[in-house]
Amino acid sequence: MALKIAIIGGSLGGLFAAVLLDRAGFDVRVFERSRAGLDGRGAGLVAQRPVFRLLREIGCDHVARIGVTAWERIFLDRDGTVRHRDRTPQTQVSWDLIWHSLRAALPEGRYAIGRVVEAVSQGPDEVTVRFADGARVSADLVIGADGLGSVLRAAVAGASARPVYAGYAAWRGLVPEATLVDEATLLSERFAFFEMQGSQALGYLVPGADGSVELGQRRYNWVWYRPAPGQAGLAAALTDRDGQRHAHSLPPGAMSDHAVDQLRADAARLLPPAFARVVRAEPAPFVQAIHDLRSPRMAAGRIALLGDAAFVARPHTAMGVAKAAADAMALRDWLVRQPDPVAALGGYDRERRDENDATVTLGIRLGRHLQPAIPSALE
Repeated sequence: MALKIAIIGGSLGGLFAAVLLDRAGFDVRVFERSRAGLDGRGAGLVAQRPVFRLLREIGCDHVARIGVTAWERIFLDRDGTVRHRDRTPQTQVSWDLIWHSLRAALPEGRYAIGRVVEAVSQGPDEVTVRFADGARVSADLVIGADGLGSVLRAAVAGASARPVYAGYAAWRGLVPEATLVDEATLLSERFAFFEMQGSQALGYLVPGADGSVELGQRRYNWVWYRPAPGQAGLAAALTDRDGQRHAHSLPPGAMSDHAVDQLRADAARLLPPAFARVVRAEPAPFVQAIHDLRSPRMAAGRIALLGDAAFVARPHTAMGVAKAAADAMALRDWLVRQPDPVAALGGYDRERRDENDATVTLGIRLGRHLQPAIPSALE
């Protein structure tokens, strides 16, 4: 009888693992906490080699070839002039298109939404997952692909394995290409950067919400890294319009009108004119606090962690999705070749831990110039 595997988290990492394990003959179920699903949640991403390899394995490699290419990198001065150019082409593919392709590759009835996990416990032969509505599910193995705020992490890595705030956050937006009027000549088909002391703004075109790469149908993704030092800075960045403090990020529409107005005023005062205009064009900016996370273990008994549930690298590495894809392929390989599932998870842990740890270290190094004077506790 095939091993019964419950995967907690239905974003890309969870779907990577689910599709690979389903095709390897395992009995897989995915439980996603969002009640609305994840449709439309993503923008663009850089598809590194592990993502191409995984999509090729499942017959979806064409998806990773549909993207928007930034033909050069430009670095702007405050007045908007280009002070430096690098001919380094880079293609951004559609998160949404990859998610939809993976979701379609998983058989019907294997993906459930609105399933909020409260706790997990394991015995010698099975793992039990308890949901917020009181329901329980038992499985031979449980995979935690539930991201930065993982509920399963403590059961594997201990209560001390928690994200460490880096002292700055990313304010973000995603605007229709059609809004780039005055900015189009400067920003289109380029990866643009502006750097100042302790801050960085960047932007690039990504596919449209439907995966379109046609001229005028794409979206412009902008990111502004800004300091928000200490717990006070973090609280200010992540408090929504209703006064509620969020743990790691604010979704689109959650920023207060005052905070949005202040962001736009700061952009007009500090950023090159083209960046200031795209910040103003975003009606619902969102916020992502920057964290580092290293887990001392990725597996314990019959529970394993995958992707950001185990290791979180700063977005400067552009490795978040690639890291999850590599984890999923290694997990599948160990479960296929090792008949003892507990031993298989142990092998997976040993194979992936050092590489993931190195990626976190790289992210800390790349973001050091944005970080306040107090170093990350994970360095």
